[in-house]
Amino acid sequence: MKVKLFDFEDEEDLEKAMNDFLKDLEGEVVDIQYQIDSFAQGEDQIYSYSAMIIYY
Repeated sequence: MKVKLFDFEDEEDLEKAMNDFLKDLEGEVVDIQYQIDSFAQGEDQIYSYSAMIIYY
């Protein structure tokens, strides 16, 4: 088993990266886990969109 981790500040970037990875994947996906986190940095609100793909 292997894992591939993704982390982006924009959900569209995450979606594109995951789709590109899955398009070229020759193995079998076991699971996909997705998480959103946010935190304040000064007056800005920062978002983190992350995912982990577990595959063979």
